[in-house]
Amino acid sequence: MKTHYIEDLSEGMEASYERTVTAADIEAFAQVSGDTNPVHLDEDYARGTMFKTRIAHGMLSAAYISTVLGTRLPGPGCIYMSQSLKFLAPVRIGDTVVTMLRLTSLDTVKRRAQFHCQCSVGDKKVVEGEAMVMVPSRG
Repeated sequence: MKTHYIEDLSEGMEASYERTVTAADIEAFAQVSGDTNPVHLDEDYARGTMFKTRIAHGMLSAAYISTVLGTRLPGPGCIYMSQSLKFLAPVRIGDTVVTMLRLTSLDTVKRRAQFHCQCSVGDKKVVEGEAMVMVPSRG
């Protein structure tokens, strides 16, 4: 993992992360978060919903945004300040979520970077939003 300091950043930089969601991922997320909504964990229950099958927690996909920020761009040492999200479509077991972040604005004095965040499954956007992070400085 490489840390990008505020001095290394420029608007337009991008980074991504890809992960195929498994039943074990959903169950672990439910355990850690405490969100045991049966639409995520019980196939019989989920079959009776508009989704017709179990779906991943929206915040599981959103967590992949945190993965990019904390491990790729800007990387280790950045601190989340805010996040806005729109959940646009469900993620199902076996879906591969591609998370892409693009740096949209930079405040080098306050050491803040804003990113456009998007999670997609194929050509379908499943989560979209903006994140603001504080970025470490060399000085």
